[in-house]
Amino acid sequence: MEQAPLASSADTAIARTVAALQPRARAELAELVRFRSVADEAQFPKSECEAAANWVADALRAEGFTDVALLDTPDGTQSVYGYLAGPAGAPTVLLYAHYDVQPPLDEDAWLSPPFELTERDGRWYARGAADCKGGVIMHLTALRALREHGGVPVNVKVIVEGSEEQGTGGLERYAEANPELLAADAIVIGDSGNFRVGLPTVTGILRGMTLVRVQVDTLEGNLHSGQFGGPAPDALAALIRILDSLRAEDGSTTVEGLPADGTWDGIPYPEEDFRRDAKVLDGVRLTGSGTVADRVWARPSVTVMGIDCPPVVGATASIQASAAALVSVRIPPGFDATEVTRLLTAHLEQAAPWGARVAVEQLGQGQPFRADTDSPAYAAMGAALSEAYDGQQMAVSGMGGSIPLCNTLAALYPRAEMLLIGLSEPDAQIHAVNESVSPEELQRLSLTEALFLQKYAAAHAG
Repeated sequence: MEQAPLASSADTAIARTVAALQPRARAELAELVRFRSVADEAQFPKSECEAAANWVADALRAEGFTDVALLDTPDGTQSVYGYLAGPAGAPTVLLYAHYDVQPPLDEDAWLSPPFELTERDGRWYARGAADCKGGVIMHLTALRALREHGGVPVNVKVIVEGSEEQGTGGLERYAEANPELLAADAIVIGDSGNFRVGLPTVTGILRGMTLVRVQVDTLEGNLHSGQFGGPAPDALAALIRILDSLRAEDGSTTVEGLPADGTWDGIPYPEEDFRRDAKVLDGVRLTGSGTVADRVWARPSVTVMGIDCPPVVGATASIQASAAALVSVRIPPGFDATEVTRLLTAHLEQAAPWGARVAVEQLGQGQPFRADTDSPAYAAMGAALSEAYDGQQMAVSGMGGSIPLCNTLAALYPRAEMLLIGLSEPDAQIHAVNESVSPEELQRLSLTEALFLQKYAAAHAG
């Protein structure tokens, strides 16, 4: 179905061009989401990621990019790079997105197939539609619109990562080993989102993260619970006690030595809005203390992501000899992820009851990030957002998620201005079943990016 131009969008030639490009954007997003590009060979074949990477590379070549390359990164995945030369003396802008996606989780809980773009109630549903294959399409649409209106006014580098969701650091290590490759004057990270649909927003902070696997062992093998239950130490019960120690009675994170009292002074997040966005059930209280914004943007938060133990169906009357869990902590700016990993590991080890043996393995880590929203590029982005969103002023919010590459790029290119925009507003339900993208947001943000590149080039020339 073709999407008509937004009646309330800026009535300019480039806005009309972006609107006219939306059917192509939808068709290409449908192609891209078909690839089951989860960067975990234990869940999906590596060939799915390789096919997605080749799709992105072919799309860049079709747009006139040179030096297009599939970069073999140290974590065994591929990132896609391309360069598009602009006018002589123009600044260089790096555009980032990622093609790898979260697993679909329970496919039966999806209302439509997770790897088939499906339109429903004015949104497009598929895994990766917003996070972040939609970001790839946003970049392509913006560049296409500019080519029809005088050309792309800056040098453009595009980098599309292949393992962002896994947090395995492949692109970070590659960039550190090849520091000139991604050097730019400004960097647009197309992997965040508006505070809510229709409210133009840039992301001022990202929480970092650490991810560990904790295993508990108590016996040489499982035992009959009737014969040995009572004195025999149950590894699953020990793990439950350890995990429970990570939260206070009100649900606040309580990792020993890790402060959890930060405050947020930016855009507020009303509790009623959060409850609606998070789909909290009636009568269930929110966890933690402080404002909602404090909790999601300024304080560390622990999550138990999974537990290895017998499922209910098929369980036997056994005392478990071993059990394991995946535990992550989201880390706000002001904390060092390596130190948080050390504190988390020490806490998990010290919380073990009954002398249970505990082994902690770090699986992923990313540092938190804070953007300089007073930099000149933000003035150009603010003007672009205002034009694309009917005169609304740019808001600055936090983002609870992590994009580990941001800190790597900030360290490598301290003079580069970094801006975070994207399609992952709350209704998108990224990382959950029934992920979707708003076509209106895709259109407005594609226009925003095109306008930003024009305004940034003009400011640089001036």
